Amino acid sequence: MKHLCPCGLALDMDAAAAFRKALASDPVSAYGGVVAFNFPVDEEAAKELGSIFLECIVAPAFSEAALAALAGKKNLRLVVADPGILAVPARELRSVTGGWLVQDSDSGDPEGTQWRCVSARKPSEAESLALRFAWDAVREVRSNAIVLARGEATVGIGGGQTNRVDAVRQAIARAGLRAQGAVLASDAFFPFPDGVEEAGAAGVTALVHPGGSIRDAEVIAVADRLGMALLVTGVRHFRH
Repeated sequence: MKHLCPCGLALDMDAAAAFRKALASDPVSAYGGVVAFNFPVDEEAAKELGSIFLECIVAPAFSEAALAALAGKKNLRLVVADPGILAVPARELRSVTGGWLVQDSDSGDPEGTQWRCVSARKPSEAESLALRFAWDAVREVRSNAIVLARGEATVGIGGGQTNRVDAVRQAIARAGLRAQGAVLASDAFFPFPDGVEEAGAAGVTALVHPGGSIRDAEVIAVADRLGMALLVTGVRHFRH
């Protein structure tokens, strides 16, 4: 994380491997950032973490060997936090001049949410796995948000942009050649087909977005022309 924005997210049963995958998403932005785990940090992971400058590492626990490996790092803060007690609150507060705004928290897709494939081509099993991961990841990115993923790791993130096509371009720029064969998740619908065209030109093969734009038919037509799989969820995940 950097300035409340994720630089990279990844899943793996090994802490060191998960960190390497997440770091590879955007190693430039990760410098001086915060790394969080939802399982203990061991010595191997600690050595990987010690390879770059970090401000803070959050995890449920640190092994004695991990603490020893990180002991020499200057200005590094280690925070022990049990993910089991970090439940998403029902409401969130946002400060405004003279008061506060109260809004519902986004705890994920509502129960019963059903995805629909609206393109001529259906996603492969590998694409479906990556799309599910990307959809979970994009919820944590500032809107307008775009996530490119391969497997269960991000390869490019575009967030906090004032238009969606720029978020796509930012994610593609950070992914570089890794955009080839990646999938894409968008936190809200594509208002124009330009974002899909940019993704297709970069080699993205499958996309998921909420759908619901008045130009959905144009977006689907572009996906079909480019041979991309396109899924809609009916749920958007703006993060402001």
